[in-house]
Amino acid sequence: MEEKKKVQQINIELDEKVSGGEYANFVVVTHSPAEVVMDFTKLLPGVSKAKVHSRIIMAPPHAKAYLMALTDNLKKFESKYGEIKTPGQEGFTEFGVKPPRFVLFLALAFLLRPI
Repeated sequence: MEEKKKVQQINIELDEKVSGGEYANFVVVTHSPAEVVMDFTKLLPGVSKAKVHSRIIMAPPHAKAYLMALTDNLKKFESKYGEIKTPGQEGFTEFGVKPPRFVLFLALAFLLRPI
């Protein structure tokens, strides 16, 4: 006889302050052996400095699960609305900045690659 796995339901609370969200159009991704760090910011035209407004730190297995969930959602989005075009690194010149070469972008093309 097969034993049924118990599924724990998690209730996630979203308070008013967080529910408005934060807009980001730029993210720097770094990692160590123990964690993946994502610093979110927004680039504005004519402004050469960007302040990190949100830092997310995840263990590598959680980061990979996040990547898989985001990939799945983007595929669903594209099947409904069409392909998402990504500007690549040079696409940020319209903001009057050229990101440093060492910066890793959380580009949609990267996210949509086969895992």
